[in-house]
Amino acid sequence: MRKLSFIVLLISIYMYSCNSTPEDEKNNVDNFVWQVERFDDYRILQYKVESFESLTLKQKKLVFYLSQAAMVGRDILIDQNYKYNLAIKRTLEEVYKVHNKEESGPEWDNFVLYLKKFWFSNGIHHHNSSEKFFPQCSHMYLKSLIATVDQSRLPYQTGQTEEQFIAFILDIIYNKDIAPKKINLDAGADLVQTSACNFYENLTTKEVNDFYEKLTDQTDSVPPMIGLNSKLTKVNGELVEEVYKLDGKYHVAIKAIISWLEKAVTVAENDVQKKVISLLIEYYQTGDLRKFDEYNIAWVSDTSSKIDFINGFIENYGDPLGRKATWESVVQIVNDDETKRTKILSENAQWFEDNSPIDKEYKRES
Repeated sequence: MRKLSFIVLLISIYMYSCNSTPEDEKNNVDNFVWQVERFDDYRILQYKVESFESLTLKQKKLVFYLSQAAMVGRDILIDQNYKYNLAIKRTLEEVYKVHNKEESGPEWDNFVLYLKKFWFSNGIHHHNSSEKFFPQCSHMYLKSLIATVDQSRLPYQTGQTEEQFIAFILDIIYNKDIAPKKINLDAGADLVQTSACNFYENLTTKEVNDFYEKLTDQTDSVPPMIGLNSKLTKVNGELVEEVYKLDGKYHVAIKAIISWLEKAVTVAENDVQKKVISLLIEYYQTGDLRKFDEYNIAWVSDTSSKIDFINGFIENYGDPLGRKATWESVVQIVNDDETKRTKILSENAQWFEDNSPIDKEYKRES
C-alpha cells in the first residue's frame, strides 16, 4: 500500500533569483510563499513538508543523504538532454556570476530569463514541447558578456581559441538549424539522427536497432533492459557502448552519488531499505542491468519505510526509440494523513465504479 500512498516531494528546484511578487503574496496562506517565482510559461512552486519535523534524527539524516545523492547527479540529466548543454550551462553561469551585480536593463533581464528557462528545463529544449528555445537578448550583447569572463573558467573544446569558442557556443545557442528538437517522433524521419538527445552519436536508427537486436537473447525468459544505462556511439566505424557506471561514463557524478548512498545505508530505517540502497550502490558500481532488476524488486517490496526515494536511470521517454533512460532522483516522505484518505478511497473503489456516470458495459464488476 505504501508505494501507492499520497507522498510529499521534499526536493525543490532552487534558483539564483527566488523573489516572489506582490501578486504572489495575495495567494499565500499563513505568509507561506507557495509560488517562488513565475516567468514565461514556467512557475516555481514550493510546498510545506510539515511531516519532516515529526521525523527522528536518524530519518532526517537519511533524507539529507538521499537529497545530496539527488543533487550531485543533476548534470547527468543535463548532459543526456543534449551533448553541449553542460558547456552552455557553465558559460551562462559564469556570465551570471560576473555580471549579476552590475548589469541591468531589458537585455540583461532577457539573458536572465533564458538562464532560468535553461535551469528549469535542464537544457536548451523546452521540458514539455522538446522544442529548442532561444535568448531574447541580442547575439552581440551575449557575445560581449562572454568576452569579459575569465577565459580559464570557460569550457573550451579541444584546440579552440577564445574567438573560436565564443563563436561556437553562440552558434549552438542562436542557430535555429542546430539541435532544433530534443526528441523527434515525426513519421518518416530518422528519429536518432534528427533528435538532439545525447544517447546516440554518429548513428542511424537502423544501426541502433540492429546493434541491440544482436545482443538480445530470445531464449531469456526474464531479459534485462539492454541498453537502458548507456550511450551508443560510432568510433572509427565501430559501435561502442559507453555504460553509465563507476569507472565508466559519468564516473565523477556516479562516484559522488555512491558516496552519499553509502552514508544513507548507515541510517536506513530497516533491513529492507538497507538492502534497497545497497543494491542500488552495486548497480552503480557495475552497471549490471540484472542488478538493477534486483534493486527494483527490493524497492517495490519495501512497504514499511517512512522515507522513499527514486535515484537512477529510470524513464525512457527521453529517447525517441524508448530504449535509453534519463537520470532522475526524488526524495519522498509518506504523508500518513493523506495515506489514510487514499486507503479509504481504495477500499471503496467498487462503489465509485458502480456509481460512475458511464455505460454499464465499461464498468468492472469487481
